Amino acid sequence: MRYDFLVETYDTERLKVLSVWSEFKDEDLPTRPSGSDPRGRSVHEQMVHQCVSESLWFLNMSGIDVTAPPLPSPETRLNFIQRYAEDSAKRLAALQSKEESWWEAETKFFDVTRSRAWVMLRRIAHTSHHRGQLMAMLRMLERDLHSNYGPTADTGGLMQDHAPTIYAYPNLDALLAGEAAGGAKTALPKPRAKQFTERPDE
Repeated sequence: MRYDFLVETYDTERLKVLSVWSEFKDEDLPTRPSGSDPRGRSVHEQMVHQCVSESLWFLNMSGIDVTAPPLPSPETRLNFIQRYAEDSAKRLAALQSKEESWWEAETKFFDVTRSRAWVMLRRIAHTSHHRGQLMAMLRMLERDLHSNYGPTADTGGLMQDHAPTIYAYPNLDALLAGEAAGGAKTALPKPRAKQFTERPDE
């Protein structure tokens, strides 16, 4: 099907979101980019936004209803992981059943009209945007970062240095089981003092 790539991308995006969430600790949830500035969402608020906004986009723009509240109760880190994993799995299953005509049909996107394929692409970009914000917050908190796309400073450095890609978990089932058990991420190599950047300090 012509739009399989969007379905496959959504599937990988949900794992990327949950992988980043798994890198936080429970005590990190109230953290904001700047503690004195309420304009920057806290880690908790980012998780709320991901769950609520994705629920509304799929329901209102694509007619996909997972028939479940978008937020867990209580709103703990592990409950957010489990809630989003379950709801996004239902959305994935719904997307896998759609024909090309469904993807090409127009729908309302806020105040304009766009195809459902266009809306899905924007949804993926929206999710990636917020995930990037959370990855920056992990660095501010001095947390480790496993791979989300490719190598990181914690996995060995830059791609051009042939650093490895090391995911926290090999798949979603392992992530859910590992986090429910208190964490079972793939071990990272010992940290190195080298500055991993294309513009190192002289």
